[in-house]
Amino acid sequence: MRTRTAEWFETKVQYEKTMEDGMQKKVKEQYVVDALSFTEAENCITEEMSSYISGEFDVVDIKKASYKEIFFSEEENADRWYKAKLQFITIDEKTEKEKRSNVYYLVHAATLPGAVKNIDTVMGGTMIDYVIASIVETAIMDVFEHQSK
Repeated sequence: MRTRTAEWFETKVQYEKTMEDGMQKKVKEQYVVDALSFTEAENCITEEMSSYISGEFDVVDIKKASYKEIFFSEEENADRWYKAKLQFITIDEKTEKEKRSNVYYLVHAATLPGAVKNIDTVMGGTMIDYVIASIVETAIMDVFEHQSK
């Protein structure tokens, strides 16, 4: 398992895709890019997608991701991205009451149980008490990390 903390942007790209039956269909696909601004995110996804898509495409949406850290799986069959909401549990020293704070992560895995395992692998190496509040599979196709030139 490898993790990466950065400023992530979720982007949507629309283009004409050739389907298995040979027909052309307009599709929207979601990708995540590592960037410092909306402009850099648009440039990054345009550069990345131009090597995959022959023909025209449009970047139709860019928004800041709610997560700052991504857990990358080393499994070959890991082809799905899950958004996980973890609650970190702390005790307020004055009131002695339990406090939970929500933190979001993007997790790479082949299956939902695999995503839970990946979370436990990464978080097991920390001293933080946590519970997994929710995990949902996303429509994200891929994550593009910033490449130094």
